[in-house]
Amino acid sequence: MVFQPRPNHPYADAPRFPDGDDVSIDDLLPGTGPVEIEIGPGRGGFLFERAAASPASRLLGLEIRLKWSAIVDERLRKGGLGGRVRALNADAREALGRLRPDASIARFFLHFPDPWWKKRHEKRLVMGPALLDSLARLLVDGGELFVQTDVEERAALYAEQIGAHPAFEP
Repeated sequence: MVFQPRPNHPYADAPRFPDGDDVSIDDLLPGTGPVEIEIGPGRGGFLFERAAASPASRLLGLEIRLKWSAIVDERLRKGGLGGRVRALNADAREALGRLRPDASIARFFLHFPDPWWKKRHEKRLVMGPALLDSLARLLVDGGELFVQTDVEERAALYAEQIGAHPAFEP
């Protein structure tokens, strides 16, 4: 079920990942150049830094929080980056399963994912086998996955999950 805010909601017009079975990355980010995706850009700091550091790349941020996807996408447009850098409201676990074509993404970035510690919050965890399957399908040959955390237990878990997936190597 997709959350749809009331028409008078302050973020009712926030950009969202499109509905449908097959969503083309070229429809989301027209143009040429490698595509990089940040899962959970939050307030967008990394997207802005990456846009400056990699001016030939097209960048997409998938943010689950409606407020931040709206604010960041508006800042990107006002900064003149809206054509090649976007922030869309989406649950990356679901959206990446529908993104096409295969082997079209050069890099994925996950910065400090999964802040939930309790057993009842496990359903919210971003990193897992289904997400890794989507990342493996979407990455170009030689593509890169960057994961960063400041929690040792999570780092060990991510290293174990990624290492166990046949598509990834250190």
